[in-house]
Amino acid sequence: MVILGSTGSIGTNALKIAKDNDIKIEMLAAGSNVDLLNKQIKQFNPKIVALRDLSQKDKLAIDKNQKVYFGEDGILEAINETKSDIVINAIVGFSGLKPSLEVIKKDKILALANKESLVVGGEFIDTTNIIPLDSEHFALQELIKDKQNIKKMIITASGGALRDVDINTISTQTPQNALNHPNWNMGKKITIDSATMVNKLFEILEAKYLFHTDNIDALIERNSIIHALIQTNDNAIFAHLGYSDMKLPISYAMLGKRAKNIESIKEIDLSNFTFNLTKIDTNRYPLWNLKDTLLKNPKLGIILNAVNEILVYKFLANKIRFGDINTNIYKAIEKFEGQIKYIKNIEDVFYINKEVIDFYSFN
Repeated sequence: MVILGSTGSIGTNALKIAKDNDIKIEMLAAGSNVDLLNKQIKQFNPKIVALRDLSQKDKLAIDKNQKVYFGEDGILEAINETKSDIVINAIVGFSGLKPSLEVIKKDKILALANKESLVVGGEFIDTTNIIPLDSEHFALQELIKDKQNIKKMIITASGGALRDVDINTISTQTPQNALNHPNWNMGKKITIDSATMVNKLFEILEAKYLFHTDNIDALIERNSIIHALIQTNDNAIFAHLGYSDMKLPISYAMLGKRAKNIESIKEIDLSNFTFNLTKIDTNRYPLWNLKDTLLKNPKLGIILNAVNEILVYKFLANKIRFGDINTNIYKAIEKFEGQIKYIKNIEDVFYINKEVIDFYSFN
């Protein structure tokens, strides 16, 4: 088994499942969290280790029998060295695209948590050998397995950390407040994306490419327990429930079935929850107005992702206000949307991504 992004929340949960089920780890790759990576290396003894952050290379603790690679190109070289059939890609952001392409090129199964790979490159990616690790897409996949009469797909959103604050104060909320998610503890970027609803826009595009449909919508489900629903032509509705730690989809990807050691996957006591699904309020989440536009013009996802990465970084560094994320995403799409007609291949995706990032890095 290969795990890219082993020190993040998905990577660490994957390693817990690997430990519980005696799965051998061939390769671990991480960004910059060397301290945790060293602990993982000691526990799982992978043959191959990759570290993206070159500035941390001297802190890496490996033995003489382990191959080590550094930088973004090093991760790609390491993937080529592996013999494992399944690769979990839990790298955050656009930097996960090249590893996804490399895994697909090697005809390996891609267990995909890096949703940006499809958001920006979905039109040029063969999804045949992709297993979705996002809980929403895993849920949809389970729901539609034996159903041919699907009328509508629905994924759910928690509403993020600012879902209950005074709507008049949202634009000036601090990074600390936007990171205080009520339901789960994941990385900073996905937590901010949850607060702006960008994460759900990404997942809408991901669903479009995975399931080849534009008939996809989202609702707020405050518990993060219902992950997806489907409506059939007879107007029956089916739901998939599970905890938000993603251990269930991870275990399916790693084992091809439910984990043998089910103690790592918590049982849901439905009597502890009240479910109330509501529409996404575009006054609170103005970016949700982009949903239909993105479905009609999915290449706009390249612009959305690029500018969002820069804006989230600036917000976390207290360089812009929370409300500036919304404003500048709309400005970026207006500025660059004319260029999407020139995107004909995956190389063009990298070109446009760099152009957008360069513009907003210096403005």
